This record gives sequence, structure tokens and C-alpha cells, in this order.
Amino acid sequence: MDFQIADSKHVSKRSRPFEILDEVNNLPANILPISYNCPSLSQSSYSSNDLPGNVVITLSQGSLVKSMDFHPVQQILLLVGTNTGNVMVWEVGSGARIALKKFKVWDLRTCSMALQASLANDYTTSINRVMWSPDGILFGVAYSKHMVHIYSYHGGDDIRNHLELEAHVGSVNDLAFSYPNGQLCVVTCGEDRLIKVWDAVTGAKQQTFEGHEAPIYSICPYNRENIQFIFSTATDGKIKAWFYDNVGSRVDWDAPGHSFTKMACSADGIRLFSCGTNKEGEAYLFEWNESEGAVKRTYHGLGKRSGGFVQFDTTKNRFLAAGDESMVKFWDMDNNNILTSTDADGGLPASPCIRFNKEGVLLAVSTSDNSIKILANADGIKLLRTMDNWPFDASRITLGPLMKDSESMADEKPRIADDSTDKSRNWKLTEINEPSQCRSIRLPDNSTATRVSRLIYTNSGGAILALSSNAVHKLWKWVISGWNSTARATTRVVPQLWQPPSRNLMTNDTRGINPEDTVSCFALSKNDDYLFSASGGDISLFNLMTFKVMTTIMPPPTNTTFMAFHPQDNNIIAIGMEDSSIQIYNVVFDELMATLRGHQKRITSLAFSNVLNVLTSSGADSLLCVWSTDGWEKQASKFLQMPNGRGVAPFADTRVQFHLDQVHLLVVHQTQIATCEVPKLELLKQWDTREASAPITDATYSCNGESIYVSFEDGSIGVFTASTLRLRCRINPATYIPPNPSFRVYPLVIAAHPSEPNQFALGLTDGSVYVLEPLEYEGEWGTFGPSTTFGATGSDQHQR
Repeated sequence: MDFQIADSKHVSKRSRPFEILDEVNNLPANILPISYNCPSLSQSSYSSNDLPGNVVITLSQGSLVKSMDFHPVQQILLLVGTNTGNVMVWEVGSGARIALKKFKVWDLRTCSMALQASLANDYTTSINRVMWSPDGILFGVAYSKHMVHIYSYHGGDDIRNHLELEAHVGSVNDLAFSYPNGQLCVVTCGEDRLIKVWDAVTGAKQQTFEGHEAPIYSICPYNRENIQFIFSTATDGKIKAWFYDNVGSRVDWDAPGHSFTKMACSADGIRLFSCGTNKEGEAYLFEWNESEGAVKRTYHGLGKRSGGFVQFDTTKNRFLAAGDESMVKFWDMDNNNILTSTDADGGLPASPCIRFNKEGVLLAVSTSDNSIKILANADGIKLLRTMDNWPFDASRITLGPLMKDSESMADEKPRIADDSTDKSRNWKLTEINEPSQCRSIRLPDNSTATRVSRLIYTNSGGAILALSSNAVHKLWKWVISGWNSTARATTRVVPQLWQPPSRNLMTNDTRGINPEDTVSCFALSKNDDYLFSASGGDISLFNLMTFKVMTTIMPPPTNTTFMAFHPQDNNIIAIGMEDSSIQIYNVVFDELMATLRGHQKRITSLAFSNVLNVLTSSGADSLLCVWSTDGWEKQASKFLQMPNGRGVAPFADTRVQFHLDQVHLLVVHQTQIATCEVPKLELLKQWDTREASAPITDATYSCNGESIYVSFEDGSIGVFTASTLRLRCRINPATYIPPNPSFRVYPLVIAAHPSEPNQFALGLTDGSVYVLEPLEYEGEWGTFGPSTTFGATGSDQHQR
């Protein structure tokens, strides 16, 4: 039994890419993806005032701009690549260039003879593409000579070499990041007519796609109905699509006019566009019907040119923009005719390079004098005023070792002091006390009220799954609507409590015991198709399409208390037990691979690091252990300490979760939250509840790793800055829980949305589930600002 996403043996080569969906319907049950088939409703009206049209600042580059990309999280940071091989990061609010990297081969000895010869004749190289990874931790640079560089970004001017790839023979024309099977990859294409897929962590080449008969001009990763593939365009006007297998291309289209074509998706990933220029200088802008391989809509207004290629971009599922005839031209996606245009106060080349930020409120445009103009709408101007001169909150900075090798996580104080900005400011804690101060919804549910034991978002971000203490699962799904074109979880739309046509309930085996007296746990596969779950009895494997039990595995001698999938193999699962052991189990071969022993109390949490190749465990004994996934040997162990050396933390559930960088670890206990660095478990920061009003019930990183959401037994929620463990926002229970004097209600579990950093969900003691988001015009939880009255319950008094 293989729980991986369907591979090449299940799909045949076809001429239209989305006939694959018909094939999926005939696949064996154990590889069916979850589908969200809903009709798309028309979008609401909007005007050209929504577009960024005001020039707010000009950035002087000094060389020709070739490619730009705004940071996906810190949206005032602009990554720029030039024709001289320079890579820069600009803070557009202040107009400061905060980082610069010049082209340099990191290790010439590993280069091919062809590249060494090329560099010997001319060491300069131009940049064809720069791009941030979806989380903004990495960025990639594609050069005109063989090379791709992947850097890690740690805030400010801290850019570090990550991977150097001699990716292609000749020019590397394009690169993109993608997540096949939930693993971050870099996709490249080049003059050698090849497409290659690389592991973004290790640099290992995973796949090579062959089939184009001309140099490949651009690539565009695409996702439809949970089926992931890559569109590619070549200089002969051919368009092909590739699944992440070795079967070959699934489509063979001709771009209109056999033009040099780039492709792009709308922000929700549903609509597909292309823009190209043929050898006669005729430009084309189209929307495609990708199921038929035909043009769905032709946009009018592009001019004929004597040279150069049109650059274009999309934003907010609403607008298209193209740099053409020394202007920026805009289209409503649902209207063939041009909506408006701007010359950005003049000085633009015939085909300027353009790029929107994620929210579409800022637009970067290259100029003829090697500068960049930043255009903004009203929201963009507000963003720049709000963010101007703010420090980059680099929660993902790799901090150095902070303590000697010892058995205690609190033996020494960290060497890293608080941010310098903290010393020069007083800080204001944002208090949210009323429903009008944020957005929240209670998910619909008419079942018997039993406490929520486990809670998780699906990896797609379109559904929430809860496990109640009575061993029953509940699944809520958001669907496509006029208010929610992406079908992602949102407080603006109430989701559906979903059940299959059979009306089955997804209920765990309890072996005649009372599930209320046991520990419940589950683990969701990366493709959202399968769920391992247990509530005191056998471990059940559920198909989330049908809610049916596909199999039960390994009747345990004692109760299962926690489960986690291996990040590199969906068929291996780590299982924590009531008897304090950890079982490493291969589902396909029904084989117990290893038993790990080192804890004295039941296992309360498990977390894998794909970067470090380790498994971290925590127990009710307050012990943390790090195990190598290569041989399952213990690498380190330390007890969680009370602050200021007041002894080992008392027996209670301790939970662990890796930061987005897969190196830093969040440790959660009823008395504290702490961050440490793995594999040595070196303490970085610690915040305890001595002056808080109630114990901690749960905590989680936000999806971008910049915030930590903490729930308390009094019903309040704290939003902490992850890098400093500074409490910046407190959400009091009256904000989202209706008053009920008969009994006390509070959250037991908290889950963060996988792609919306300011959204989280709560599972409460009365069985209800809530989703919370900040108000739209605020955009995030809490803002820092000067204050002379910082309350005694703030984190300064009990942070270290």
C-alpha cells in the first residue's frame, strides 16, 4: 500500500493536461486526491483606482534591471537582478539598498570545463531571473552562464550562500519554486532545451524533462485540482506541460504567432495567462482554456515593436499589467479591452520590466536610466507609511550556539541580547476585547458537545479537521464562491461541515474503553488524502474522500499518544506511546523498523526536521530528545527547566514544533514557551507564565514563522513575536466566546493556517471550533508603537 501521490504508472501521455482528472477518477482508492469541484462565480466590480498609479519613490540601480520580485511576507522588500550580475535587496519604504551580492562563482573547481572556459574569456554574466521562495527564506538567481545560485535571507544585509548549481549548458533562462509532494523544489530551464527539478534543501537533481526542440524561454509551475505540473515555453513558440514524472510532456501547443511567450497564473492559481512577442514584433496577451489547449480570451491594446519582449504580471485575481510602448498598461481580467495605462511620469523604456507585490498595492517599474520607480495606490501609500524604517523582524535568523553542552536548558543565559530597537523604544501591547476588533467565525456543528482534542488545517489551507474526545472526527471545507475565489479558509465565509454521500462518521476504534479517559492523536498525510488516527484503540487509516477505514495497523500494547509522518517518506510514521517508547513504523511493509527508548513518561509530541534529518520528541516527563533519522540513535537530551534555574518543569504535556527553517524549535509547556536550536537543544529565548492569569494550553508558529500563537486556560490568546518572544497582542475571550455563566469555556488546541500568517483556529472545551483573523485594514495582529504605560502582564517582566 503506497500513500504517495499518483506516479507515472497511473497516468498515460495525453494531449490535454486536464484529462488527467479523468484518469484520477479511475485510480485505485488509495491514491485518490481530495477534489474541491465548485463552479466559479463572477467577481465583484472594481475600478482603476485600485491599481498602483502614483509614483512614490525612485531607486537608482546603476545598471539595467533584468528581473524583480517583491518579498512574499515583508512586502516592502524588493529583490532585483541586473545585466551585470548584481543582486540587490531594496527597502522601498525608505529607498535604501540594504543588501548587495555581486556575481562570483563559489567553487570554481566543481565547474565544468565549458563553464571555466567561458568564465576565462569573460567573467561577467547577466541575470535572467530572480525569485523569492514562497516563504521568503530563500531566493534564487538564474544567470546567463550555466549557473543558478540559491541564497538564504536572514534579514537586513544578511544573505548567505545556500546552493550553487551548474544547472544547464549555456544560459539558464528561468527558474521557479514549487512544492511537488509537499517538498520545496527549484525548477530551472535553459538554452540546452532541458527542464530540471532540484531539491531546494540539498541541491540534489530530482528530474530532467526532455522534449523541446528549441531553447526553453520560460517555465510556470501550475496546480489544478491537486494535480501539480509545469508549463514550459520555447523560443520556437511551442508550449508543453510536464507532470513530476518521467513520462514526457502531456501537451504540445503552439503559442499564437509562434511567439516568445511567458506564462503566469492568477493569484488563486486557477486562471492561466500568457504574453508573448513574435519575430515580427507583434505582441499577444491571452487567457487560456487549459483543458482544451485553446485561447479563451484575447486582450487588446498591445502595440507593435521593433525589438524587445513584453513583460507582464498579474495581481489579486483581478488585473493584468504589461510594460509596453514606454507605458504600463492594465486590463481587467474579465474584459478584453485595456482598462487604463500610465507612463509613470515618463522615462520608461519601450518594454519596461514590471512586478507587483503580493497584495497588488505596489508596482515596481524599470526605467531607461537604470532606475526603478515604485508606484502605489492608496493602500500601498499607507503600507509604506506604516512600515517605513521598521526593522526586519528576522525570526528565521540562524542564531549561534548559546550555551555549553549540559543537561539543563537553563544553565546559562543566552549571549544574544534583545533587538537593539527594543532598547530605544517603549512598546505598546495591543488589547483586543470586543468582537468588532477582529474577525471570527464559529464553525457550524450540531453534534453533541465534547471537547476538541486535536485540530489541524489541511495542507491545502481549504479545510479544518478536528478530533473530538469522543473519538469522532469533523471536517469543515471552504468552497469557491464570489467572496472566496480561492476556496481557502477565511472568516468571511462559513464553511460546510462535510460528509461523504454515505453519511459515514469518521470514528476511531475505542476497544470498549471510554475515549474521554485516553489521549487522542492523529497525523495527516502531505497530500491531504489520508489520516492516521487513534483514540485509545487500534490506529486507523482513513481515506478522507470517503471517511472509510482503509486498514488498521499495529494493535499497540499500550495507547498511542502522538503520531507524525516522516517528511521524506509518506509511508513511514513515528508513533509515540503511553509507555514512553517511540515506534518507527513502515506502513507499506507492515514492519516495525525501530523502537526508541529514552523517556520516562508518555510521549506528548514528535517533530521531524527535513533539514537536520532528526526526530525531536517530548514527553510528560519534561524531557526533550533528539534522534537521528539515519540510524535512530539518540543525539541529545535535556530537561525543560523552569526560568531562572528553578528546577525541572513539572510533569505535564510538553509539545515541540520546528520553525520554518527546520533548525529552531518551539517548546510549549503549561508554564512557558521557549525556543531552542537543534540538534544540541541550546536555549535561545524563554517566556513563562508567572505573571500571566492562567496556564498555557497550546501554542503554534504562524506559517511564516514570524509569530507564535499561544492559548491560555482563561480563554485568552497571546500573539508573540517569534524572534524575541515579546507579547505584542492579547485577544481576550469576550472577543470570540459568547458569555455563558454556567460553565467555563477555553481553547485546548490551536492551529495555524498553512499559508495565511495571520489566521489561526481554536478548538474549545465545549467542542466548538473558531477561526480568527485581524481586521482587513489592519492586516496583522497588533502593532508596535511608542507607549509610556506597558502593563505588568507584558512579557518583559518574565522573558529571558
